[in-house]
Amino acid sequence: MLYLALGFAALALFVWMGRKGRPVFQRRAWRVLSGLASVAAFAAAAFLAVRGGWVFAPALVVLGLWLAMSARSAGAGPGLGTDGAGRPSGKSGLSEREARDILGVGPEAGPDEIQAAYTRLMRRSHPDAGGSAGLAAQINAARDRLLRR
Repeated sequence: MLYLALGFAALALFVWMGRKGRPVFQRRAWRVLSGLASVAAFAAAAFLAVRGGWVFAPALVVLGLWLAMSARSAGAGPGLGTDGAGRPSGKSGLSEREARDILGVGPEAGPDEIQAAYTRLMRRSHPDAGGSAGLAAQINAARDRLLRR
């Protein structure tokens, strides 16, 4: 019972820390912590199963599977330069020259010309129009870089 109380206290601490506007764990830290916790859950399930605790062992196995899948999916998220939803974050690492090459505009292009080039390209390469999500993300990142969004 003491271990459950300590677990809930730790969970409450993490939730409280996460409300301050910054994530408690970064993606890599969550992967490592979740992987270690899944191994611990599997070990505890095996220990309980050997000792005759068949009531809690399946619950620990399910918890271990969930943590293992969480650890795997934490690294399979959107690539660099995207926010959590896969949208470009504006920190894509594109140089201004690369962004202009992607959109096909010159160095003297103004905001209206950049927006027109973006619209023209997105009509052809949007995933709903048969294009790829990766190309659409690059076009979005190029527009954001040039328009400073």
